[in-house]
Amino acid sequence: MIAGRGSTSTNELFGRTTAILVGMPARTSAIFSLACLAVILVAGCRSGPQAVKNADYGYSDTPLLPHERWRVHDSARPLPPAVDPRPFIDVPPPSGAIVLFDGRDLAQWKSGDKDGQWRVESGYAEVNGTGSIETKASFGDCHLHIEWATPEIVVGHGQERGNSGVFFMGRYEVQILDSFENPTYADGSAAALYGQVPPAVNASRKPGEWQTYDIVFRAPRFDGEGPDAVLVTPAYATVVHNGILVHDHIAFIGATRHREVATYAPHAIELPLALQDHGAPVRFRNIWIVRL
Repeated sequence: MIAGRGSTSTNELFGRTTAILVGMPARTSAIFSLACLAVILVAGCRSGPQAVKNADYGYSDTPLLPHERWRVHDSARPLPPAVDPRPFIDVPPPSGAIVLFDGRDLAQWKSGDKDGQWRVESGYAEVNGTGSIETKASFGDCHLHIEWATPEIVVGHGQERGNSGVFFMGRYEVQILDSFENPTYADGSAAALYGQVPPAVNASRKPGEWQTYDIVFRAPRFDGEGPDAVLVTPAYATVVHNGILVHDHIAFIGATRHREVATYAPHAIELPLALQDHGAPVRFRNIWIVRL
């Protein structure tokens, strides 16, 4: 069984995972079917250590998260237990997908009023200190596939190692970090809904190795227009990290914040997707998206 989440049976995991497939397009559900199998294999085969207390990183003076006993970036919050990632599988864009990066250029991205300025070579784009980039097109509900790699040469520790992020609608972050044998605060781990919800497990590969996210994102819904609009449905994310389901239709508390409780503010139903420049030369390739 997967450590750190109670004594959930394999059958329960199977039912919980397959529930997210209902209503998905075939091309999307195929990927998550593989993820379901991965979860079952992990649950049945791996007996990892229990979650570890993370006393040396994080904070003890931040606000409490809503309906939680943990604070934002809580140093006492248990770390996700490490599991073995599934073997890497090349996932080409399915029919109908919008290719955001095919290894040749960043024409689908912008940095301010220019095309994306990150370095492009050998089929990947690398963060180079010129700032975050965002898509020229806007998206709401979607399935995103993205491959990324943190630097092979390790520099620093905790949040200093290979830090970046995927920001849906420029607001809701799924963290990118070198979390291989690199303790940090739990809600800042790779695949965390940053500052809000840690992943169920840590499925990270070694530094320098290519990793994958397949993320189904559901945009929040607001009733009304302008600043007086009221939140009706929060944003949700289902995240598969390296073939392992780590979030199953989990709600964002609000737009991502550091050391603060996230909150919602009304916005459009579709907005650009952003990739963060956090100072580390993180690499990206094979980025595609399907509107849902």
